[in-house]
Amino acid sequence: MSTDIDTIGRAADRLDTAQHTATPVGQLPEGLTPADAYAIQDAVIARRLGRGERPAGLKLGFTSKAKMAQMGVSEVIVGRLTDAMRVPGGGEIPLDRFIHPRVEPEVAYRIARDVTPDDDELPVDAVAPALEIIDSRYRDFRFSLPDVIADNASSAAFVVGAWRPLGIDLGDLAVRLTLDGATVETGSTSAILGHPDRTLPALLEIARRQGMPLRAGHVILAGGATAAAPLAPGRVDVHVTGLGSVSATGTVSATGTAPATGTGR
Repeated sequence: MSTDIDTIGRAADRLDTAQHTATPVGQLPEGLTPADAYAIQDAVIARRLGRGERPAGLKLGFTSKAKMAQMGVSEVIVGRLTDAMRVPGGGEIPLDRFIHPRVEPEVAYRIARDVTPDDDELPVDAVAPALEIIDSRYRDFRFSLPDVIADNASSAAFVVGAWRPLGIDLGDLAVRLTLDGATVETGSTSAILGHPDRTLPALLEIARRQGMPLRAGHVILAGGATAAAPLAPGRVDVHVTGLGSVSATGTVSATGTAPATGTGR
């Protein structure tokens, strides 16, 4: 690690406070490496687990080859999911918990059993359509690669639809994202590294390198199948042909206001 522990701790405190108060912060200091950024992510998640959250899985980011090229990276990035981030299918997404939330349609995998050091592939036993709510904690949705890794790969919440047994070819399924019945994004599961299954060995390698445990029942979000759309109050649905649909409803409290959506992804 190229950065001292105090710097890691201060960065983690900033991002943790930004997340649980829905208050944006400026970007982290220049010069951080991806290894530094994962150390900050570790420290942020440790603070959340210390408050009672429990691990629920992992998410992948930058699974679009175009986004990889834009960010100048050659591998995906990984963030953590916790039980506090899970929204039940058909449930409510409280938007005033976020700064500038966006939503992506995803393919989810379920881990069949605890992953061991001897596993040469991820043991998954089911797939499902899913929604991920992303919410960079940085002001104006502006960030570098280390920034976004440190910020838990912009992960904020997730919704998983009905699980289906393996056996569906996920390689080129049509995807549609709608907000209050209006189609806002269409695409294909092939946007996820050419095939969502290709994310699994990449995830296993990074999880082992970073010491991220994977347990039976954990959820894996394989990455966005379309561009992210700003999430406003109302119903959001994703439909993946041959896999199914899942929905949730963005809400604001009686005294709250919908957060700004920011610019860029």
